[in-house]
Amino acid sequence: MTSSDLYPVSRLAAVQEATAKAGLDALLLTPGPDLRYVTGYDAKPLERLTCLVVPASGEPYMMVPRLELPAAEASPASRLGLEFVAWDETDDPYAVAAKRLGQAARVGLADRMWAMSSLRFREVLPGAEQVLAGTVLRDLRTRKSPAEVAALREAGAAIDAVHRQVPGFLRAGRTEREVGRDIAEAILAAGHATVDFVIVASGPNGASPHHDVSDRVIQAGEPVVVDIGGQLHNGYCSDSTRMYCVGEPPADFAAYYEVLRQAQEAACAAVRPGVPCESIDAAARDVIAEAGYGEYFIHRTGHGIGIETHEEPYIVAGNAEPMRPGFAFSVEPGIYLPGRHGARIEDIVVCTEDGGERLNDTPRDLVIV
Repeated sequence: MTSSDLYPVSRLAAVQEATAKAGLDALLLTPGPDLRYVTGYDAKPLERLTCLVVPASGEPYMMVPRLELPAAEASPASRLGLEFVAWDETDDPYAVAAKRLGQAARVGLADRMWAMSSLRFREVLPGAEQVLAGTVLRDLRTRKSPAEVAALREAGAAIDAVHRQVPGFLRAGRTEREVGRDIAEAILAAGHATVDFVIVASGPNGASPHHDVSDRVIQAGEPVVVDIGGQLHNGYCSDSTRMYCVGEPPADFAAYYEVLRQAQEAACAAVRPGVPCESIDAAARDVIAEAGYGEYFIHRTGHGIGIETHEEPYIVAGNAEPMRPGFAFSVEPGIYLPGRHGARIEDIVVCTEDGGERLNDTPRDLVIV
């Protein structure tokens, strides 16, 4: 895959069309996932304004600090035929952008725009209603192209390679932090550009879904939740959770782990076009509830993934949006017993034309080390 495949020139025109259709006068995209999605430019978030301005009609342009101009021109954004409006240290780039926009009634701001930028745009565009750019970009970003699916598949293979190494890192007497450090190094060695998160949750820490790492020493007979992910150089993310146990697991853990495995399998099997997103959540939740562990499944079943680890669509009760081919998301039910232990199994799944495809292929059985 090339940047042309992942960040095609045609995307900018599609975004401009969606902007007009949404009744906005312009999108204002500062550094972050929205800007990268539209242009391929992974711009640095700085106090100096970088901003892609996509008017509903007329030519898009990018405000760039002059010292950042070489980086912008070397980025994939240079293929788009954009005008780069370089500004100097004594200029007010917000005022320049406002003057070029004219009388704007509604503008969409990047979902991750810094408050300082949002407030400055409010000052220079006092009559303009501000809405989230995500309302415009959502339909485009949620339906992954074949190139994006290929990028996510590559990310899945890279994180799978790390999980295959985890048994060599885990043993009684090591701390979660020591194991986490080895895993972080392996994530980078497997081809990721960044380590986004490493969760090594042993024993009772496993009952906290977003535990990080700690200086707790891993004990014999303890289950360990390992949830890891990062971002490839192309911008697309990995995220996968597998379960390990240092020696034979406690009997109560082994019993509910089998329930969890069945729940995750049921949710993955429920993926197909047209079914509501919430039905995937229900498929997992029903299995867990019927086994008597419903109160211990305390989070949604999944989240979308792409150039962000967490993005839409969310696989949660109340989201009746129909599944569509190209949706990419996690399926990660969990069971968490406070003070004792917990478990989660997570794969990234893509909705296809007739079902779902898992992008992770390491075994989902409990790994005894």
